[in-house]
Amino acid sequence: MKIQRLMLAVLAVCGTSAALAQSSVSIYGRLNTSIERQKIGDQSTTGMFNNASRIGFKGVEDLGGGLKAGFQLEAGFGSDDGSGPLNFKRQSELNLSGNFGMLRLGRWTAESYYAVADYGVLDEPNHDTGFFSDQLYSYLMRDDNKIAYRTPVLGGFTLEGAMSFHEKADGFNATGPYTNKNAYDVAANWESGPLALGAAYTKLGDAKQYGLRAHYTIGDFQIGGYYQRSDNVGFDSGLTGTGAFGALGDFGKRNLFRLTGGYTFGASQIAVGYGHAGDIGDRDDTGASQFILGYNYNLSKRTKVYAAYTKINNKDNATYGGVGTAGAGKNASSFGVGVRHNF
Repeated sequence: MKIQRLMLAVLAVCGTSAALAQSSVSIYGRLNTSIERQKIGDQSTTGMFNNASRIGFKGVEDLGGGLKAGFQLEAGFGSDDGSGPLNFKRQSELNLSGNFGMLRLGRWTAESYYAVADYGVLDEPNHDTGFFSDQLYSYLMRDDNKIAYRTPVLGGFTLEGAMSFHEKADGFNATGPYTNKNAYDVAANWESGPLALGAAYTKLGDAKQYGLRAHYTIGDFQIGGYYQRSDNVGFDSGLTGTGAFGALGDFGKRNLFRLTGGYTFGASQIAVGYGHAGDIGDRDDTGASQFILGYNYNLSKRTKVYAAYTKINNKDNATYGGVGTAGAGKNASSFGVGVRHNF
C-alpha cells in the first residue's frame, strides 16, 4: 500500500512538471520618474512626475500542433507617489497564435499608434511618455472590447486589423460624439535592413485618421518621420494631447508631420524632434508646433538617466499641451531630468 501511494505521488508530480513545462508566465515592468520645471501659460511648477510607469504579467501555453494560447495584463501606477489603484486598463489581452497568425481579444493600445507615432527614434527621449511625449498626435481608436487579427511576418511585412464593439455605450471611452459606433483600426509594418515603414488607418463614426511613417538607420544615426491626416476628430480649439476629445460637431481636417533624428555614441544618445500641426478645418490659428531635445545615458541595458526639454508653441486659438485652463494661445514647456528602469 505504501509503495502504491509513493508511485501515485511520483506520477502526480511528474504530471504537474509536464504541465508547467508547457506554460510560462513572466512579470515585467517599468519605473520612469522625472524632476521637471514645467510652464503652462504664465504658471510654472517644479515637481516630481511619473512617466507611464507600469507593471505587467504575460504568459503563453503550448497547446500542441503549433497552436499557442497567450495573455498579457498591464497596469499603470504612479512612481512618484505609489498611487494606484492597480487595474489592467493599460492592457488586458487574451490571444491564440500559430502558423495562421494571431487572434487577439480584449483591450490594448491601437497598433495604428505604434505603426506611425511610436517607433525607433520617434519615441525618444522618454519613450513617448509624460510631458516630453508627442503632444500633437491624434489618437482615435477606442481600446475597449476589441477583436483583432495579425498576420504572420511575410518578407518583413505584417498587417493587423482590429474592431472595437460599441456595446451600446455612448461615445469615445464613455464620453464624446461617437455614440453607438464600432471602431476600426488597420496597421501595416514592413522592415528590411536599415529601412522600416509603417501605415495606419482608424475610423470611429464620422471621425477618421490615417498616417504614414518611415525610419532609417545609418550606422550610429537614426532618422524618422511621420505624416498624419485627421478628419472630424473631436477637439475644441485644438487637440489637448494624445487621445483628447472635445465638443460635438463637424471639425474638418487637420494635417500633422513630425521629423526626428538620433545619434548614439558609446552609452549616450542624443535625440531631437520637431512636429507641426496645421489649422483645424477652416478655424484660423488653431495650429501648433513642438520642439523636443533629449539626452540619454544608458547605465545598463535596463536602466538609463536622461535630460530633456520640450517647447509647444500654440497659435492664438490652439490649446495643445494641456494649456486649456491657461487660455487658448498660451505656450507650454518643460525641462527635466529623470531615471528609467525596466525589469
